[in-house]
Amino acid sequence: MSISNITVIGSGTMGNGIAHVSAQHGYNVTLVDVDDAALQRGVGTITKNLDRQVKKETLTEEQKSEILSRIATSTDLATACKEADLVIEAASERLEIKQQIFKTVDAACKPGTILASNTSSISITTLAAGTSHPENFIGMHFFNPVPVMKLCEIIRGLATSDETYATIKELAEKLTKVPVEVQDYPGFISNRILMPMINEAVYCVMEGIASVEDIDTVMKLGMAHPMGPLTLADFIGLDVCLSIMEVLHNGLGDSKYRACPLLRKMVAAGHLGRKSGKGFYNY
Repeated sequence: MSISNITVIGSGTMGNGIAHVSAQHGYNVTLVDVDDAALQRGVGTITKNLDRQVKKETLTEEQKSEILSRIATSTDLATACKEADLVIEAASERLEIKQQIFKTVDAACKPGTILASNTSSISITTLAAGTSHPENFIGMHFFNPVPVMKLCEIIRGLATSDETYATIKELAEKLTKVPVEVQDYPGFISNRILMPMINEAVYCVMEGIASVEDIDTVMKLGMAHPMGPLTLADFIGLDVCLSIMEVLHNGLGDSKYRACPLLRKMVAAGHLGRKSGKGFYNY
């Protein structure tokens, strides 16, 4: 199936990044959010990132204008999905929110539209089961910042068809991403490995083994990680880290996936990392 029109649901960090790369590679994009203020912020971020590309001379002013002209915005989810060949959901990482969105989308879309979720941990099979064509449902897990990061985990639900997978793999490659095929298990590959590492780093803080800075330094200089796990946790959002740990623990059952009590305490206190101004570091 050929894709021309892409609807992206959610204009936050991931949504505006997906809209940016889609428009940059020639697709018509409709960016959807609950209100105009959120959409303005999203388009503002895209514009700022395009300005950066112009400054680096990887784009011209004319190309920047063309890219922005391919992005429309809407607060009406059902209308925004009517002509879409592909709908990519990048809303909050909460099952009930995503299920409600896909219920509306499923009712509004034309036959054959592919539905994709950018979820980083929620079951694709579960989300697909709430739609009338689970064979057209798939996971597309992009990484932050989307215009820079090359990886895209493509997650097959139990019912995802080979045709849907092939179409999305080809699309990811057209967006200059490297697609990796993943089966639908909690946390997929990236978060099943990454989140327990972050969680273990939080245990090291809680047990007083070393300072936050020293734990990060060990992983940067000893393991050649570009940033330490606690800096990364602040960047992701401690609430998101906790939510993914809970998905892993609920889905896999093993005690090694139990969230560190300090992580729970920090989230309860509203210390969520960069977005709240305070996490393991102050911002």
